[in-house]
Amino acid sequence: MICDLIDLYQKQRELDEEIAVNHGVTYASTRNKRTLALLVELGEFANATRTFKYWSNKPSESKERVLDEFADGLHFLLSLGIDQGFDVKNIEVEDDNSSLTDNLLMTYELTSKFYSEQNLSNYLEAFKSYLRALFKLGFSWSEAKDAYYKKLKENHVRQETNY
Repeated sequence: MICDLIDLYQKQRELDEEIAVNHGVTYASTRNKRTLALLVELGEFANATRTFKYWSNKPSESKERVLDEFADGLHFLLSLGIDQGFDVKNIEVEDDNSSLTDNLLMTYELTSKFYSEQNLSNYLEAFKSYLRALFKLGFSWSEAKDAYYKKLKENHVRQETNY
């Protein structure tokens, strides 16, 4: 599956600029916090899917909730790419036949690798792994973008209301 990112990077850049003005921060001053935020959001996404909860019979949270959590992580992935000056137009993602749990663990590992060595190759591998989780759940890129735009609107409102 090919995921077009051009518009998302532009929208994220606008939100990042609004946050920078409102909070007096820069990409450099928030880089580690955004990386940690991505890892936290990845955990919240995993929690919403309940993929690792072998002790429970409860199903995953609602589709909307899972997509909302995914969108949160997507915001931070995009922001970290902008910070590094990466100009990624699209990403092609293929399934690797891993379980969702293994995929999420790999995404943690690849995000940590990107934290240690911030280069385009590591960024793309972490991003692909994150996107792969979405597709393992049966969601489309269109659904993910819709969730991103919905959360983007909410994030702009939060900035306007001193969240």
